[in-house]
Amino acid sequence: MVNQTYTADVLVVGGGTGGTAAAIQAARRGAKTILVSEFPWLGGMLTSAGVSAPDGNELEAFQTGLWGAFLQELRQRQPGGLDNSWVSFFSYDPRIGAEIFAEWVQELPNLHWISGQVPIEVFRQGDSITGVRFADFAVTAKIILDGTELGDLLALAEIPYRWGWELQSEWGEPSAPVAFNSLTEKYPVQAPTHVVIMQDFGEAMSTTGVATAPEIPPAPNYNPSQFTGAWDSYGAETFLNYGRLPNGLFMMNWPICGNDYGEGIERLIESNVSRDEFIQESRWHSQNFAHFIQNQLGRRYGLAEKVFPHTPTAFALHPYYRESRRLVGLTTVREQDILPIAGGRVASIYEAITLQPFGHPTAGVCVGGASRREAIAIGNYANDHHYPGVQFPLQPKSIQWGGRWTGTPFTIPYSSLIPATIDGFLACEKNISVSHIANGATRLQPVVMGIGQAAGMAAAMCVELNCQPRDLSVRALQTALLEDNRSKAAIIPLFNLPPNHSDWLHWQLYYLNNPQAYPASGDCPCPSSSEYPDSTFGKGLIRESNCFQGIFYRLEQQEYRFTVTAPAAYQGQNWQLVTLRSHIDEQLRTYPHEQLVTLWGHQNHSGNWLLVEHLNGG
Repeated sequence: MVNQTYTADVLVVGGGTGGTAAAIQAARRGAKTILVSEFPWLGGMLTSAGVSAPDGNELEAFQTGLWGAFLQELRQRQPGGLDNSWVSFFSYDPRIGAEIFAEWVQELPNLHWISGQVPIEVFRQGDSITGVRFADFAVTAKIILDGTELGDLLALAEIPYRWGWELQSEWGEPSAPVAFNSLTEKYPVQAPTHVVIMQDFGEAMSTTGVATAPEIPPAPNYNPSQFTGAWDSYGAETFLNYGRLPNGLFMMNWPICGNDYGEGIERLIESNVSRDEFIQESRWHSQNFAHFIQNQLGRRYGLAEKVFPHTPTAFALHPYYRESRRLVGLTTVREQDILPIAGGRVASIYEAITLQPFGHPTAGVCVGGASRREAIAIGNYANDHHYPGVQFPLQPKSIQWGGRWTGTPFTIPYSSLIPATIDGFLACEKNISVSHIANGATRLQPVVMGIGQAAGMAAAMCVELNCQPRDLSVRALQTALLEDNRSKAAIIPLFNLPPNHSDWLHWQLYYLNNPQAYPASGDCPCPSSSEYPDSTFGKGLIRESNCFQGIFYRLEQQEYRFTVTAPAAYQGQNWQLVTLRSHIDEQLRTYPHEQLVTLWGHQNHSGNWLLVEHLNGG
């Protein structure tokens, strides 16, 4: 029975990465906002799902908006820094991430957060969503956002959604299957992972023979053959360092004979009972993987203590879901929209469309007959799909930049957040209107955080203007994101435009106004590194760096090594050189082979690289 009904301008259901960002942005804009989460931690993939080694949007130019603010907070709060793993440039204790989000929410008096609740019913008036019922209260709001991990409001509200694969015949996606097959049947969506955090309990085992970590018991249906060979191609130390966190912790989110779990994955959307069964099995699978690791590598390694706020404390609060129900929106992001343009390093800025109420989008024209670009968030992750035991080939979108591999930048259009036929509603998680294939790149934490920020801004603006999301001016939304006084967000990917560059806003607006001029290189005609000083953003990075001298070696155009000559403690060590900063990338590409160089950077022992923040006079 509903005991109380709250009224808000904006209701966000689900405290995941996108939902948390949406609620914070809507409230910062001034909307009376209610955020209802299932779990006691906010942040989803970044915290409660345990994936505290996030992927994508790692380049300095893409560290904007709430994502960039989150990284800045982590840099200030995480003892020992963020250079711990080789899968990510930012790995941290998930407890610190949860603290950041909780503090951001608590500082907003117009944001009311209620945890421990899941949606039970969605209220509709005709084609509009008006409210949501929970166990003992309800919320009515002008705009409602679905930030749940699996798109639960889509199902409850009977908003059309997709689940499963699309064939090549539907949108012409080059990596889509021509016909349904055993893979598409067994894994209709990507496999989740129930992350488990393991801990290094010290070296006593090797010196005394005394086991220091409590034994990890096998869970039901333990089958060691599922994990045999998990790290054979890497070695045990490299395997552990994949997701190394500070203070001797290891994030176990391993795709090769590891703890991805997809058996009967359709149970996630069949019923609450079947979902609970799947979640329990996925946690058992990760427990069995941890048991296998301990058996193979010794009792030095055990389950982490006191990480997550429930028992057992080593297991994430919920699985890391890579895919959810996906909205049928005004437009759908397809594989073609995330792939590089011919001869270029970027995808095209998303094509303009027609927004016709309760109709279908038409490419190339918008309301009023003028063309426009709809970008409201950016991503750059390489398309990555997880199916246990299966290597699924995808059209490549990786590029070399800064001495390493990264991904082709792409944009997310606003209309992919809007249902085709329903008002009063926005998607703000992995549940946007995206194809199964393209979801492999749009699902990553920074992208979803950007989607959430844009959705929250849009919801607040709709309240201000008393309009529906489909009627909101996209240009007004873009301008609000670009000019936000707390966390301005880039919406045009430009490699060489760091967020504190004096011309940042100019070039963002220029390419929105002149999309035909958007460079295939992804570089705008900014001054070179010698013509402008490091931004305040960059100076902070340099200040926290270490200084090294040594010999620079160019192995390939985008492969650099560095042999240390000073300080003496590191003399003779050989490191890969990488950077996330555009003007350092420019310098590395032209630096003379076998030249003596002085640089400032961060060591990453797991990846055996030096992350260069400053190079000689650069």
